[in-house]
Amino acid sequence: MKNQIIENYKTDAIASFRNYKKLAEKALAQVSDEEFFRLIDAESNSLAIIVKHIAGNLKSRWTNFLTADGEKDFRNRDSEFVTENDTRESLMMFWEESWQILFDNLEPLTTKDFEKTITIRQQIHTICEAINRQLTHYSYHIG
Repeated sequence: MKNQIIENYKTDAIASFRNYKKLAEKALAQVSDEEFFRLIDAESNSLAIIVKHIAGNLKSRWTNFLTADGEKDFRNRDSEFVTENDTRESLMMFWEESWQILFDNLEPLTTKDFEKTITIRQQIHTICEAINRQLTHYSYHIG
């Protein structure tokens, strides 16, 4: 019974991640390149910045998900909020690559893996807590 609950949770989490990705991509497809990079005001982020931030977070959190802290040394979070040399094409490639890292690490998880803990920013999380943390983070930005 426990294994079935974990499998159901994992299946639902993967479906939710795929749904949020698809929802974001449908919205992004509706805007021009100019709108993609536009800042509405000084306190807001452009769609390009949101894409870059989500992709950076995805890559950091899901690379070596079970074995390394979710905040990787290669990540420069502050640079995710600057788009000086980025193109829409380069950002969407980063987006796709980063989502693939998530799916490549989430889909193979076994029920045994759900007994493990991981760290994110040196804080211990169960696998479910880590997945929920990322689901809420991405849905917040995409919504």
